[in-house]
Amino acid sequence: MRADAVRGHLDGLLLAVLETGPLHGYAIISTIQERSGGALELPTGTIYPALNRLERLGLLDSSWQSVGERRRRCYQLTDAGRRSLDTQRGAWREFTATISAVLNPAPAPRTAR
Repeated sequence: MRADAVRGHLDGLLLAVLETGPLHGYAIISTIQERSGGALELPTGTIYPALNRLERLGLLDSSWQSVGERRRRCYQLTDAGRRSLDTQRGAWREFTATISAVLNPAPAPRTAR
């Protein structure tokens, strides 16, 4: 699946992955790929600008941590990020229900003959 397929939903994906705890960028990318069964392979050029934007908006915090012998920037949700994730999940449920209703309409009721 192409990266542009998640346009408009990337923030929610990133917040959801970070809900379980802090992760560095590569681990975020790997988790998204794993959870999607390999369908979502998002490039670093998509992920890192979004993480920086979410941090500027106050939805994420970041700090430098040692991971093995490397120092990596780890991201974690803020309280505002958790609230935003809840809001985005509600919007996603509404969106998918609406699209499903259009793509899979209920069969027309049978009329008695």
